[in-house]
Amino acid sequence: MSLKENIKSLSEKYLSEIIQVRRHLHSHPELSFEEYNTSKFISEKLKEWEIPFKDEIVKTGIVALIQGTKTSNGNCIALRADMDALPITEKNEVEYKSKNIGVMHACGHDVHTASLLGAAKILSELKNEFNGTIKLIFQPGEEKAPGGASLMIKEGVLENPKPSSIFALHVFPTLEAGKVGFRSGKYMASTDEIYLTIKGKGGHAAMKGTYVNPLLIASEIIIALEKEFSRTEIPTVLAFGKIIGNGATNVIPDEVKLEGTFRTMDEAWRKKAHDIIRQISESKAKSMNGNCEVNILSGYPALVNDEPTTERAKKFAKDFLGKENVTELELRMTGEDFSFFAEKIPACFYRLGTGNKSKGITSGVHTPTFNIDESALKTGMGLMAWIAISSISEK
Repeated sequence: MSLKENIKSLSEKYLSEIIQVRRHLHSHPELSFEEYNTSKFISEKLKEWEIPFKDEIVKTGIVALIQGTKTSNGNCIALRADMDALPITEKNEVEYKSKNIGVMHACGHDVHTASLLGAAKILSELKNEFNGTIKLIFQPGEEKAPGGASLMIKEGVLENPKPSSIFALHVFPTLEAGKVGFRSGKYMASTDEIYLTIKGKGGHAAMKGTYVNPLLIASEIIIALEKEFSRTEIPTVLAFGKIIGNGATNVIPDEVKLEGTFRTMDEAWRKKAHDIIRQISESKAKSMNGNCEVNILSGYPALVNDEPTTERAKKFAKDFLGKENVTELELRMTGEDFSFFAEKIPACFYRLGTGNKSKGITSGVHTPTFNIDESALKTGMGLMAWIAISSISEK
């Protein structure tokens, strides 16, 4: 049996076990940087499979190492999975429904972790078939700034040994289970949070001329920013999703707060855009006899997949799954803290199809009805193991 067929056979063999792993994780979701029981569960699995690891990295993170024994060399590649869940109340009526009310694995991180654990079991069993070291990174806090990836990097997760490349998968409900998607180069956007505090002068609404209405100023700022950023040809999103003006039908408040997001694919434009947001917001407020305090919190950078690394991974995927099951992805304005890893070393972030229209499994991520076709776990763990061995063997 070839190595590829062996991995496929083991993926089939371990599927039921990894489904149970995923269901356990799904039933016991934990919020960002609070994944203590999740971390304990992963540690127990790694101990059971005799895979050495180090835990308590950024409190709940884990790094495991699988050393190939075929020949001796210093090659290393990394695989990453995030572990945290979202503050969403699950509406799925399934036996593995979340037991933590108000918390749900609505972004598929349970799938990511289960897939990496499945790949770990396969790779450990096949360590006599490859050389070098495969580093497994179980990461906390992807959903919450400053992002667990950035913190794990600060704690040295990319050292001792240093990987030459890193790979991660993410669920994709619009792609049918059994398929995967790749995109080289720019793929996902940077994510910054915009906070504007517009100050005017409150008063009785009937007493026109005695107040400076911050709600009116806020509306003018939103319109001015929309006009400015709608003209750029660079992929850009500037949107405000929250406005707080605690007045009343006849009460003009002293201040209004606006909260929004800014996203783009270009880091130079990102910095310039921050200055434009400040300039327009401050000058518009001043022209209307108010003022505006601008606070921009820089979040995750844009995710750029290393082209040679991604093209090789796509080639491995076509070899493993068949070219008909590998698709090209479109640009997305969503964000991912895997981008911090991609800034440091060559990286490939790809998508795992988890949908099944015939079974009605179509809900998007971050919704209370998100679920997956669990056969996707076979693809998840198998392809991850195949990409890891194929990549490290090419070095």
